[in-house]
Amino acid sequence: MADDRDDVTREHTTVVETGGGGGGGVLAVVLLIIVVLVLLYMFRGQLGLGGNKTTVDIPNKVDVNINHN
Repeated sequence: MADDRDDVTREHTTVVETGGGGGGGVLAVVLLIIVVLVLLYMFRGQLGLGGNKTTVDIPNKVDVNINHN
């Protein structure tokens, strides 16, 4: 019975990876960063990251009193 199996021809397939196609993760990270930056730009007013609500008060006159002894 063991001799019967030796006469069977079998095909073997070998998969060889050439190293290509590994940039998918890098592309996903770059796209994620771009999406986050676009969302931050779109909602910068609600997040307080600038816009027309920013005011800076500069006084017209500054009083400086220096006393030397």
